[in-house]
Amino acid sequence: MLAIHIIPFLAAYWPILLFVTLVTRLLTNKYQKGLNKYPGSKFAALTNLWRFIDALKRSPERTHVALHRQYGDVVRLGPNVLSFADPKAIKVIYGLNKNMTKSDFYPVQQAVAKGVRLESLFSTKNEDYHARYRRCINGAFAMSSLVGYEPLVDRTTDTFIIETARRFCGSTPQSCDFSRWLQFFAFDVIGELTWSKRLGFVERNEDVDGIVKFVGDFLAYAGPIGQMPWLDMLWKKNPIKLWLQRLGLDKSTFAVTRFAQTQAADRANEMAKIKSDGILDDSRGRPVDLLMKFTQAQHDHPEFMTDKQVLASCTSMIFAGSETTAISLSSVFYHLLKHPRAYTKLMDELDEAVRSGTITEKNHGKVSWAESQKLPYLDAVIQESFRLHPAAGLILERVAPPQGIEILGERIPGGTIVGCNAWVVHRRPEVFGEDVEAFRPERWLEATGEQLKEMKATLFQFGAGSRTCIGKNISLLEIYKLVPTFLRNYEIAFATPNSEWRTYGAWFVRQLDFEVTFRKRETSLCA
Repeated sequence: MLAIHIIPFLAAYWPILLFVTLVTRLLTNKYQKGLNKYPGSKFAALTNLWRFIDALKRSPERTHVALHRQYGDVVRLGPNVLSFADPKAIKVIYGLNKNMTKSDFYPVQQAVAKGVRLESLFSTKNEDYHARYRRCINGAFAMSSLVGYEPLVDRTTDTFIIETARRFCGSTPQSCDFSRWLQFFAFDVIGELTWSKRLGFVERNEDVDGIVKFVGDFLAYAGPIGQMPWLDMLWKKNPIKLWLQRLGLDKSTFAVTRFAQTQAADRANEMAKIKSDGILDDSRGRPVDLLMKFTQAQHDHPEFMTDKQVLASCTSMIFAGSETTAISLSSVFYHLLKHPRAYTKLMDELDEAVRSGTITEKNHGKVSWAESQKLPYLDAVIQESFRLHPAAGLILERVAPPQGIEILGERIPGGTIVGCNAWVVHRRPEVFGEDVEAFRPERWLEATGEQLKEMKATLFQFGAGSRTCIGKNISLLEIYKLVPTFLRNYEIAFATPNSEWRTYGAWFVRQLDFEVTFRKRETSLCA
């Protein structure tokens, strides 16, 4: 009988009921947990749709910088999201033993193989799982391992120098999309490091198997969708879709996953031996690579490391390792071109290092990792490039523990998403000086001991705490070697004088329209 009365009522008044429900929801969002006391866009307090749309505009990093300059150190980015600008918050949010966990933003970035999510170090929310996983493979990324990886980086560097001359330094110099060319380099280095096999981007000067496009599209998807993660469950990770994949009825696979599976299959016999005896055999005349290291971890930790985790480790190298390194390399070269005085000063340092024997002559003018560490102005240029254009353009989200947490005198309720954006904290005048928008490498050389310590502690390029990017040392190896090596071989200039690049802030902030020309230096050692 009740239904007889309710159904006509709903039919007659559903627009009003829908409106009341929507308003109630929006007001609940605005005032939940008392977060309404924090400033920000008035729409951000009502719905996550605001930050979803902002990410779709492809410059959220600039929105965050502007909001903090307008409203101060704590800004509300969503009904349950707070962004902190004060670098002191980094130790609290990302420090050890703070019981902070990653948010639902990160599982959006999990690759999928045969209907099963590949939970990587980066994408997992489970802190215990992360700690066990990291212990298994930490040695593969230790600074002490860099010496073993350097020959792998050198092989791709040689090819990169040769192909740059062949393709762009003819009688009529050709314009080069430098960001894309550097991305090809970074992808091929990751191929060498992971499988002892270049993927062929540099030799072919093309996007092999559409992997670059796939990674770019995936990150462009993950940035906005990560602001409303439940959308991922309706689209990419729909449970029905994953179930069909497990049954073999839906054979769609991530391009990166498919490539990693192919490489693993090609070396299955070799990996089976390592998995069995745990011995890394370098008698083949090539260095030990990451696939071998990951497989050795299976032998050493059979109770935890599985084939799925080895695959996840390899795919995450492509997803994160190539994109962030390419962005950082582009930032270094772009800022040098925009600031000729800094460019000249760095070249003077490199030439003097050759004259003094700090840099020894090697094929294609390569600079070793050890030599690069003796070049203070090179270090200052790279650090300043990291500061002005960090790869990640969104806050690195963490969830406050159930009991809540105090951040810079603010009592933050449990379950609140908090985080810092590198683009924001890298522009703190009290840390880096009043000229925070200027590219000035000298700030890293002029700083006193305590100032320099604070500046380095504030750099958030690779994250912080236990979740600091595990591939940080590998990325640094590539950057500190390629920049001086390339500059010793080529003079670089904008294809169009005084041009400006465009940025595309999906999740990582990529650079577009970075067109340059190359000319061999008179002292060039390239073939």
